[in-house]
Amino acid sequence: MRFRQAGGGQTDVIGHLCALSPLITIRTKSDGMVSISPDDVVTMRELSHAPIRASEIRNLEYAAALAWPGTEQHWHSGWLLRAGGGHTSRANSAVPLDFSSSLADVNEIVSWYDKRGLKPLLALPDRLVPVRNEGTKQTRVMVRDLDLAGVNATATLAARPDAAWLACYQRDVPEEVLTAVIDGEVVFASVADAAVGRGAVTSAPDGTVWLGISAVHVTDTQRRSGHATAVCGALQTWGRDHGAQRVYVQVLEDNHAATALYASLGFGLHHRHRYVDARRLLTTSL
Repeated sequence: MRFRQAGGGQTDVIGHLCALSPLITIRTKSDGMVSISPDDVVTMRELSHAPIRASEIRNLEYAAALAWPGTEQHWHSGWLLRAGGGHTSRANSAVPLDFSSSLADVNEIVSWYDKRGLKPLLALPDRLVPVRNEGTKQTRVMVRDLDLAGVNATATLAARPDAAWLACYQRDVPEEVLTAVIDGEVVFASVADAAVGRGAVTSAPDGTVWLGISAVHVTDTQRRSGHATAVCGALQTWGRDHGAQRVYVQVLEDNHAATALYASLGFGLHHRHRYVDARRLLTTSL
């Protein structure tokens, strides 16, 4: 947080947010409790719960890309280009997964997607490629360890999404996109006529085996009944049984309900990513 000081000027404070009113109270490692008037706040940003290296971001993004790879993939200069008929941004975007990834070959990335009639989206995680464009779909990547078994829930697990699962999901995503995974395993969880979710186990280059939870949806009439928790619990148990050590979710920044749900399940912020149309980088400053 950056705030105005009583004697003039501005300063920063980093710590755990304890209260928002009547004063903003932050517990720091060195200065103890710091209290700030809300009127003095200049900017505030949530940081990851622990220091995260760029290599850790790259490793997690690698596992996540394998877990949602679309139906066609192509490696180009450290980028993994994914295409899935335009269904979902994750399955139709290029993600930088190597230290050599840069923007030097944006033209080639644009051309690859143009040949497929797709928007050339770049999936840009924090700190991996220096781009100032704010982009769209600001996303929080939240993680937790799988040292404990998930909830012993009654969710049903299947290798493929059936008609009931697809009807509950309520998104027009083909089965071949949903079931696609590279060097991993995928499963589909459901609570009858109430909630669904998808789990995929893949490995990062550093050897960490990750479970990715995605496509969690609860029908409007069944919300606030614990069904999403049941789905996530069943997927976590399945993931641990299939060798996963950690689990991640990707949540849109403005989806406050989902963020609160995952926080209640022990997930904390790891990093953020966003999507940028590569064509905008051809004519604008990075």
